[in-house]
Amino acid sequence: MPVYVILDNLSARKGADIRGWAKRHKAELCFTPTYASWAYPIEAQVGQLRQFTIAQSNHPNHSVQTRALHAYLRRRNANTRHRDILAAERRERARIRSEKGILCVDAPSQPQPELKWALPSPSPEQVVRHTT
Repeated sequence: MPVYVILDNLSARKGADIRGWAKRHKAELCFTPTYASWAYPIEAQVGQLRQFTIAQSNHPNHSVQTRALHAYLRRRNANTRHRDILAAERRERARIRSEKGILCVDAPSQPQPELKWALPSPSPEQVVRHTT
């Protein structure tokens, strides 16, 4: 049974020692495309963690920073929803879109009327008269 290891494109992960380890353990290294952090599943978690606990912070020491990280994780985990509930919500939204005939959330199902823009005429107070 092959084991696939997903890695970003950091050059340190492409060395001979890493490739040798993968070969010995029958693991296949799969590198995400360059500039595609969105394709690396853990980036979604690490990005939020970085934004909410590390960015713009001035922790006096590692203990305080660790407490901030743990507080964020406790808050995040306390407010998470079970994956079955999330899947049920997605199915329900899809069912409603199907009943309404909406094929895509971004595209309207019927042609929209053309909008015509008209600028109001300025009032006499708004008219500036230039004299030369």
